[in-house]
Amino acid sequence: MKKIFEALVVVLLFGAMFVSCHGSSTKNSGESDTLSYVVGLNVAHALMEMDSTLNVEAVCAAIRDSYNGTPKMTMEDARDYYLAEKTYFVHEKAQAHQERYLTDLSKRDRKYVRTRSGVTYKILRLGDQSHVGSMSTRDTVKIAFKITDEQGRVIVEADTLRDSYRSLLKGLQEVVKLAGDGAHFNAWLPSKTAYDVSGNEKLGIGANVLLNYDVEILDIKYNK
Repeated sequence: MKKIFEALVVVLLFGAMFVSCHGSSTKNSGESDTLSYVVGLNVAHALMEMDSTLNVEAVCAAIRDSYNGTPKMTMEDARDYYLAEKTYFVHEKAQAHQERYLTDLSKRDRKYVRTRSGVTYKILRLGDQSHVGSMSTRDTVKIAFKITDEQGRVIVEADTLRDSYRSLLKGLQEVVKLAGDGAHFNAWLPSKTAYDVSGNEKLGIGANVLLNYDVEILDIKYNK
């Protein structure tokens, strides 16, 4: 995040050397104004790639204030705010979006059930219920699964995976415990029950990503 902020600052400072933001027209402008406009186009393109939702008037106001020596915040304050925006605020927005998405999903398809953590799942085939709710960290699970994102893009698909129950994602643990050996289920895991703000670089999963798991439980070994 710090590198992104520093890159943004460089772009803004470079633009501030030439762009006055008095208007977008270059009619009757001299050579200097034309050069300023060309640089402004490049700055705008770079900013849109970083964040297309930026308020252009606010960006121009910051440049004018910097030229006039009257900025409304220091560079240190600006950096702190930017980092907060890209961590806390973005996280909160993602959580709110996921909550709305899963609430709407459970209303559209009544087969989906929501847990306290927000995991939203439906059982496609019920498994052995004799040990439901009694799994321990010593148990192991063999599953076949496919992970997709909110847009339906396949992230990972595996025919078989044997792992300890405690190593499963928190969201998966909830459903596996309820579904039972031999079950087949589909579950949406909010990011807070999956990879949260850290993501998973190895799997190519970013921060705050809502994930869908289609899982078949092939075998559960209960190690009491």
